[in-house]
Amino acid sequence: MVGVYGIKTSVVVFVVFLASVGLALWAASGEDILGQIAAVSAMQVGLLLALSLANYLFRALRWQLYIGALGLHLPPLTIFRHYFGGFALTMTPARMGELVRLRWIARETGARAERLAPLILVDRAGDLASTGLLLAIALAFGATGLAGGLPVAALALILALIATRPGLFRALVVGAYRLCGLKPRWFVRARRAASALAVFSAPRVVVLALILGGIGWMAEGYAFHLLLGWMGADLPMWTAISIFLFAMLTGGATGMPGGVGGAEAAMVALLALQGVPLEVAIPATAIIRVVTLWFAIGLGIVIFPFAEGLATGAKNALENG
Repeated sequence: MVGVYGIKTSVVVFVVFLASVGLALWAASGEDILGQIAAVSAMQVGLLLALSLANYLFRALRWQLYIGALGLHLPPLTIFRHYFGGFALTMTPARMGELVRLRWIARETGARAERLAPLILVDRAGDLASTGLLLAIALAFGATGLAGGLPVAALALILALIATRPGLFRALVVGAYRLCGLKPRWFVRARRAASALAVFSAPRVVVLALILGGIGWMAEGYAFHLLLGWMGADLPMWTAISIFLFAMLTGGATGMPGGVGGAEAAMVALLALQGVPLEVAIPATAIIRVVTLWFAIGLGIVIFPFAEGLATGAKNALENG
């Protein structure tokens, strides 16, 4: 039922996304924009999709690293099935895709929900750390004209540090409770979650997670750089990557599923600041979002039924065994 709801939500949001792009085409010089889109060949789109797939694969490997840190053992194909299948629910308001991955792991391993819950937090922290660090590197390598880029990168890294350092997280939870004194059960659960993060703070886990996440997000940023070049906006590589990462971070900060709306607005605005005309900025933004966000959701919709069915079968086998 959750899966059907998530897929319907994704379809509705995708229709709204396409309608918004169409409105932007109409408001700007529509013929010029359509010409820019038509100029991107099928082979080029295939390369963009391959780079996006590389991002998903490297982040799935990071997910496998985190599961191993918990002492759980699942075959790599099973982990990939869970990770990709969860993309189907990206557009649900409460990020149900992340929760359903935990449900599948619980069904196939018998692990308790309390043990698995920190996976969501550490995976989010891994993305923040990777994108924040890459954005800082992009700025260091000469990306200019990105107002607020360094503070955003610093904030992402700080939040990632808090989420992966059990002692610091626990201290902040205790301090927050002392300040407000409300909802003690919530704070008890948060303190337990902080303690459960200890297994992810080992140097090997932290370093490998940064490397895997960094390679993944770098692949999508490079895809954006290639796309802009093909469309005639020959921005330096690190500038294109910094715009892409900044848009992803600011889109995520809006709280909207998939960063829809915020990420696109930030990307178009930042490209305009770099002198990229709207007839290039709008289609480039639309294409990169289709081959990154919506490609992931499409893969998730295809894989979700198999992941759900196999996980249900595994649960029945555990119960009957």
